[in-house]
Amino acid sequence: MSLLNLENVHSYYGHIHALQGISINVEEGEIVTLIGANGAGKSTTLRTVSGLIHPRRGKITLKGQDISHMDPHQIVKAGVGHVPEGRGIFPKLTVKENLEIGAFVIDDEAEVQRRMDYAFELFPRMKDRMDQKGGTLSGGEQQMLATARGLMLSPHILMLDEPSMGLSPVLVELIFNTIQQMNRKGTTILLVEQNALMALSVAHRGYVLQTGHIVLNDTAENLKKNEMVKKAYLGIE
Repeated sequence: MSLLNLENVHSYYGHIHALQGISINVEEGEIVTLIGANGAGKSTTLRTVSGLIHPRRGKITLKGQDISHMDPHQIVKAGVGHVPEGRGIFPKLTVKENLEIGAFVIDDEAEVQRRMDYAFELFPRMKDRMDQKGGTLSGGEQQMLATARGLMLSPHILMLDEPSMGLSPVLVELIFNTIQQMNRKGTTILLVEQNALMALSVAHRGYVLQTGHIVLNDTAENLKKNEMVKKAYLGIE
């Protein structure tokens, strides 16, 4: 049984048929990436898993539990973390307060502190900025904070939407190194990333989406060698 399974999922924005019968699975311990052009349905897939959009058809299960029509807060409690495109931090709250909000489902203060310590271990810069307001952080620091907040849930799966967007090459490398580090420490990751080469460099497997359909899925290594992927997404003729 897969950790996360999407089976023939159809999602809509009004009359727009955004996901047209996609099937995806993520096994425990994997990094799986979704690649494709803007508008292909990558972010919509994550939003559908996290309950921000409910599928009109199809089924989504997490550890065998049907989460297809749960409310977003129930899906969070079930163990799905979602770091959205644009980061979505609370700019007027401090780093510490943002992280505490990420642990809203936990009543045990000692456990909250343990998870915060782990976040600071992964992102030492956040510890230095603990009392700084989120809105005053750099773009890279905001991405670190958003990711750390997602980890405060200790989720079964952490979904990352465009974590490298707007970042310098040095920070992109730092973020992707941290993604690998999180995975080595046991976090399963579903990654949406416009930088397909970076995504395939850290992922175990990948799916290629085109206008709401999955047109290809394979190991990351095989996708990097695929002629269509090389030409369309890696900029290699």
